[in-house]
Amino acid sequence: MDILLIAGLWLDASAWDDVVPALKELGHRPVALTLPGQGDGAGSATLEDQVATVLAAVDAAPDKPLVVGHSAATTLAWLAADARPERIAGVALIGGFPSADGQPYADFFEAKDGVMPFPGWEPFEGPDSADLDEKARSRFASAAIPVPERVAKGTVRLKDERRFDVPMLLVCPEFTPAQARDWIDAGDVPEVARAEHVDFVDIDSGHWPMITKPVELARLLAAAATDA
Repeated sequence: MDILLIAGLWLDASAWDDVVPALKELGHRPVALTLPGQGDGAGSATLEDQVATVLAAVDAAPDKPLVVGHSAATTLAWLAADARPERIAGVALIGGFPSADGQPYADFFEAKDGVMPFPGWEPFEGPDSADLDEKARSRFASAAIPVPERVAKGTVRLKDERRFDVPMLLVCPEFTPAQARDWIDAGDVPEVARAEHVDFVDIDSGHWPMITKPVELARLLAAAATDA
């Protein structure tokens, strides 16, 4: 199966470099996406540009792909489910939950000069980054790509309620499936609460399992693709 891999904020397609070969060994066709403004030099990119890139990859897949979104990009994966509910086999959401209609995409940190730079490690101290050693942190920070402000502050637009029929896998890294269920039950993640087919899997990692647990993550995604 084609597995489309969408990295979160500040990351380009190289974030999946260790996951891609593992997925290939498991018999799948991984496609790591480079998003406008996150690896192609397009500093004026918008959220709509990123969505268009994801949808182009969905449309180019010979069969229904599994669309994988990490962190903020869980919203991009869900936007693909909204725009192409009949064209995707499922979504896998890693370490995040999709924003609801009308919410900003990822307006989490201060923007400067039209971009939202990586804010350093202080906001991510604790479970998010506990499994990243100093070398990995330094490599991440030095390679981090400032996210265009028009992406981060873009407004999420969801229109097709058929998205709720698309199978969803929640991969829980720095939080547990039990915590995720509590947040869903509390109404904190309404898009997930309305999804008809949700499975949960745990992975013992911080927020970036593609860096610290790539083989284990690949196995989880491969299993989801097989079940889709």
